[in-house]
Amino acid sequence: MKKFYISLLGSALLSIVVLGWLIDAFSQRAHTPQDEFSQQSKMITGFSKQLANIPTPERSSYVKQLAQEFDILIDYKPNESLALPPSLLLQMHTPDGLILEDQQGFYMLYSSEILNPFHLSMRLDKHSDGEQRNDIMLTLLFYAGLCVFMGFIIAPLAKRLTVLNEAAKKFASGNVQARIKVSHFTYIKDVELTFNRMASQIEKLVAENKLMASSLSHDIRTPIACLRFGLDAALDSHDEHKIKQYLARMENDLDHMESMLSSYLAFATLEQNANKLTYSSTNIKPYLEDILVQLAPKLESQMLSVQLNSSDDLISADLHWLARAITNLLTNACDFASQYIYLSAKLHEQQLIITVEDDGPGIARENFNNVFSPFFREEDHRNRADKSYGLGLAIVAKVADWHHGNVKVTKSNQLGGACFTLTIAQHYNP
Repeated sequence: MKKFYISLLGSALLSIVVLGWLIDAFSQRAHTPQDEFSQQSKMITGFSKQLANIPTPERSSYVKQLAQEFDILIDYKPNESLALPPSLLLQMHTPDGLILEDQQGFYMLYSSEILNPFHLSMRLDKHSDGEQRNDIMLTLLFYAGLCVFMGFIIAPLAKRLTVLNEAAKKFASGNVQARIKVSHFTYIKDVELTFNRMASQIEKLVAENKLMASSLSHDIRTPIACLRFGLDAALDSHDEHKIKQYLARMENDLDHMESMLSSYLAFATLEQNANKLTYSSTNIKPYLEDILVQLAPKLESQMLSVQLNSSDDLISADLHWLARAITNLLTNACDFASQYIYLSAKLHEQQLIITVEDDGPGIARENFNNVFSPFFREEDHRNRADKSYGLGLAIVAKVADWHHGNVKVTKSNQLGGACFTLTIAQHYNP
């Protein structure tokens, strides 16, 4: 919008200056006093030629006689009676004479070698109505030109606002894929880009909510069926020992449902944290060592060995969410690794690159992009982790997006399993 304000103000000032100059030039050319009083100029020149044949003492009376015969206001006076600068006195000797204006209107002064040191002074009649009409016409012409100039500036804005309005209508009618094709020649580029970002974010949220609803309704059926089976079996059984076993299974199923619902609700509210990132700085190597210390019980219980290869560079990020993402990658590796996990970190061109590799079965190539979708689990791996709901890697993808980075998966060249690479842009506080 700043571009629009500057263009609007600049065009307004430019149009006023240009139109004013053009109209002023036209007015001076079309309505100069010499053109308007050309007849009077010829008349006073003719009178001066007649005075040449009249003796000097009789010229004053002869001019009075001309004034009566032609019904005009003309007088014969010495040049000494004029309080004019020399430059104007010289203009009286030009063929058109000198035209001056006073409170009563215009009057013409004319002199020549024959009349010198006297001059003729004649009052001029000006047609005020015609002048007023010309002024009105010029005023209307000025405002019309100003409107044309403004039209050239506002027309592109109106066109882009129409495009924005149409896209908003499509989006409101349910077409969440409606976007604006941003033009380089637009005053509201920021508004259009903001609309596209908003539409993309809403589309992503709607898709995730639909996916979460369908996944939750699908995943919750199994524990509910187990609860119903256990409840029916407990009601039909008369063996107290078996009844306790059924109740214990039902308690486990309830714990599973509670864990599932908590995970789903936590993911549903995860996007609220996107604008609450708190950046701070730390050295990457001790930061990763602390994360491995927290995961040590899980690693020891599964008899896994982790190799850390990291620089000691200073990094800047939201350390809480970055740790959450790295922990999710390591936990995922623990669920599928056989013996070894490789963790590396380095800074490259203002980006932090973290790699987690394992010697597990890896990810099928056709699922390289799907594994970061919420609630996605490969069929072969669905039962490897008891409380896996396909949200860990989706959270990693969100954290990467919040930090203006990305996450991808390939096949590990070192260990043969999966290789996850998390890249985030560096943000340094001033």
